[in-house]
Amino acid sequence: MDRTYKDIQQITLAVDCIIFGFNDNRLEVLLVHRGFEPEKDRWSLMGGFVGNHEDLDDAANRVLKDLSGLEDVYMEQVRTFGQAHRDPYERVVSTTYSALILKKKYNEELIEEFRAKWFPIDELPDLIFDHKEMVESAIRRLQRRVRTFPIVFNLLPEKFTLPQLQKLYEGIFQEEMDKRNFRKKLATMDFLIKLNEKDMSESKKGAFLYRFDEKKYNKTKNFTI
Repeated sequence: MDRTYKDIQQITLAVDCIIFGFNDNRLEVLLVHRGFEPEKDRWSLMGGFVGNHEDLDDAANRVLKDLSGLEDVYMEQVRTFGQAHRDPYERVVSTTYSALILKKKYNEELIEEFRAKWFPIDELPDLIFDHKEMVESAIRRLQRRVRTFPIVFNLLPEKFTLPQLQKLYEGIFQEEMDKRNFRKKLATMDFLIKLNEKDMSESKKGAFLYRFDEKKYNKTKNFTI
């Protein structure tokens, strides 16, 4: 017997955003304190349903903009979660996206409106549904990506110190790194430009500031940590 699409079970499609930030030398995730049912007053990722005439990427960018006010942010698709009973209220398939944002650029009023809060990745509260698994999946992907692509610079201000950069990598991998070996690897990267400026906020001696030269990197595409 011939069947049309409308005869087949309809499944709700959603997107969930894992929003990473590097704040006070810690890698953190932005979570939302839900003010509505189901699961009211619990912590969750920022997400939403995909419209009938909306692409997945457009939906993820809309969700991010609604929460932070930011556009043109580094974002990539992580994976799709489609376990049959992942949402006990209805059949929902969710595609996750990870975004890397700078805290100083987002809209504080929107953050307060959504009752959102930053949490260190090793101090996450209890999350709804399978959102903890979503965060862990995004962290594993981030760990793989930062080894061969310079995406970490999306989490740093335009000018940064080498100690800040090392703290960021340590936050992503959740382990300490040998300073000498780390600096040795950085020394091979001619797209890290040392500036004639210092950050004096953490010591009297100060630390030289650097910037990432994307044009220089694009000429070689050579990056390994």
